[in-house]
Amino acid sequence: MRRTLTVSIGLALLAAVLFPAAAIAEDAAPTAGQFFANNVWMMVCAGLVFIMHLGFATLESGMTRSKNTVNILFKNTFIISAGILTYALGGFNLMYPGDFNGFLGFAGMGLEAFGSADNTAAYAGAGYTYYTDFLFQAMFAATAATIVSGAVAERIKLSSFMIFALIFVGVVYPIAGSWKWGGGFLDAMGFYDFAGSTLVHSVGGWGALVGALVLGPRLGKYTKTRMNPIPGSSMPMAAIGVFLLWLGWFGFNGGSVLSADPALTSYTLVTTCVAAAAGALAAMTASWGLAGKPDLSMSLNGILAGLVGITAGADTVTLVGAVLIGLVAGVLVVFSVLFFDRIKIDDPVGAISVHLTCGIWGTLAVGIFSMNPEHSFVTQLIGVGAYAAFTITCAAILFLTLKATMGLRVSEEEELEGLDLAEHGAHSYDFGGGTRGFEDEYGGAARTAPAAALATEN
Repeated sequence: MRRTLTVSIGLALLAAVLFPAAAIAEDAAPTAGQFFANNVWMMVCAGLVFIMHLGFATLESGMTRSKNTVNILFKNTFIISAGILTYALGGFNLMYPGDFNGFLGFAGMGLEAFGSADNTAAYAGAGYTYYTDFLFQAMFAATAATIVSGAVAERIKLSSFMIFALIFVGVVYPIAGSWKWGGGFLDAMGFYDFAGSTLVHSVGGWGALVGALVLGPRLGKYTKTRMNPIPGSSMPMAAIGVFLLWLGWFGFNGGSVLSADPALTSYTLVTTCVAAAAGALAAMTASWGLAGKPDLSMSLNGILAGLVGITAGADTVTLVGAVLIGLVAGVLVVFSVLFFDRIKIDDPVGAISVHLTCGIWGTLAVGIFSMNPEHSFVTQLIGVGAYAAFTITCAAILFLTLKATMGLRVSEEEELEGLDLAEHGAHSYDFGGGTRGFEDEYGGAARTAPAAALATEN
């Protein structure tokens, strides 16, 4: 298996050299070498984007308390699993409906809605197959709900979140995506978002903001006079998560070229990396200057801020523009985190600041730094506003309906006890004793240990 994969990748790289795929004209079929290279590259990129879900899981669990780790890992496992199936069931055909009115269209239920899938080089005029297209896009789809998961962590009911995620990934995200990537009205206006600063990150960020507002902050996070920091359980896990996400972004942006074009792909990866590096350094400097000491969590979020910021224009800005986008994003994420804490919107992992604030910035930055004169700041601003209005409305309807029917937030006792025990009856870490330590200390089963005492454990 490993040998076959190595040979395939080697052949793809050789084909890319022998048959350089400069932008394929719509009326010219790609060569056999281009077709092979495009498909292999995009499938490798799909795998890299899939790895990002592991990055989200480890980052989120590291930035929150250990008594909620099982719950967070369960949510992330559910999101990618359910996301792939809901996207296959209807989301893909909502997002790419073919000819439609520019606002809402649907090509039918399930994959191959038009009959047999087109796995020839003629599909989409871009030299990759129907299934390659679906696989790559499916990896993106669940990301929006994963962003929401971080912002509502440690206090949302599992069942309510699962229903929200199903609808958000299966319906809300694909409709939003169709407006640009499906050839909808924003695409017709000239709105540009190369790999999803708005379509993926801001859509998830708006959902995260609404969720955090409807839920309210975690117990003890804010008082009338101060904000109480709630440290995460594992900064090593958070750091691993961020570097996995950076790795995954090679596929996120690199695959969005939609071909193995050596020049454009390599350029896109360079702008992506320099923006991430600039974001990290800017966040380090800003947070250090404000707090008087270097802050690792802010520095890690600076990396993500730079990545989110460059995603809208990675293929169309200069290298200097990419660095500037990353620098601004790194500073913005620091002040955004402080701002949301000041107005008492509790976001345990900084998802709103990273994905919404920097997603908006990156989208608008296309209108400032793009080398394409057709890209307009005003058009980019209209696109940001359209996605804000749509996503806020949908997320508010979903969260408020769930709150009124099933309930959205766990009880105070369950929150203090930790969602691992309350929702799953499990511990995230067992250092040789299982529940024995709780039984010895409290004289009974761990499940019945006093909630306040359990809360002090983490």
